[in-house]
Amino acid sequence: METVNILSIISIAFLGSFGHCIGMCGGIVLAYSTIKIDPKSSKVSQSTAHLLYSLGRVFTYSVLGAIFGALGGVVTFSNTANGIMLILAGIAMVLAGLSLMGKIKFLTLIEHSFSSSPLYKDIFKRVLNSRSNFSFFTLGMLNGLLPCGFVYFFAITAASTASPFYGALVMAIFGLSTIPAMFSLGFLASLSSAMNFRNMMMSLSSFAVIIYGIYTLYDGYDYIVRAEKTLTECHTK
Repeated sequence: METVNILSIISIAFLGSFGHCIGMCGGIVLAYSTIKIDPKSSKVSQSTAHLLYSLGRVFTYSVLGAIFGALGGVVTFSNTANGIMLILAGIAMVLAGLSLMGKIKFLTLIEHSFSSSPLYKDIFKRVLNSRSNFSFFTLGMLNGLLPCGFVYFFAITAASTASPFYGALVMAIFGLSTIPAMFSLGFLASLSSAMNFRNMMMSLSSFAVIIYGIYTLYDGYDYIVRAEKTLTECHTK
């Protein structure tokens, strides 16, 4: 993976976590902070709980990234196919950015949740009421499975790598970059009401997603041009 891609992923995920992620998952963080964590416990104990929860999310995202990377590898068997894959990913990213800005309802339309499933509800309730440290990690894993447009955006990016390893790396970087926002929310519930700050971070992340989408579109176009050039050179020999 190129350095520019890694920096873009970190920037988008970090900025977006203070907007979209807090809005989507903030309720879960506040719920387990209230139900599972004793406010009288030490800061170390509370920090461990929040860290385990976040690492659970990162684990699930990494597994999903490996799966999407593998799926991307199945369809990317030539430079032309790679280019088409990147162009589709770029279009999806631009749409995701416009959706984060509130211009269209792209992310809203694809965020259909299966959290209303009786099985998921039962497991979630059991884990939420558990007091063990591992239950925080499990809760994070469950949260990572919830449909989320921002996760889908990075899953598309993972698929465009056409590699299980790099797909997992993309999603791991995404998950790790969202930890500061979600970790802070666990201690400072007031963050959820800082709408001006959230809106500013949402605008920045939206802009970053669109710029990265345009870059990906160009990258896809470049793949196709190189494929055509190689094909032409082969025919002239």
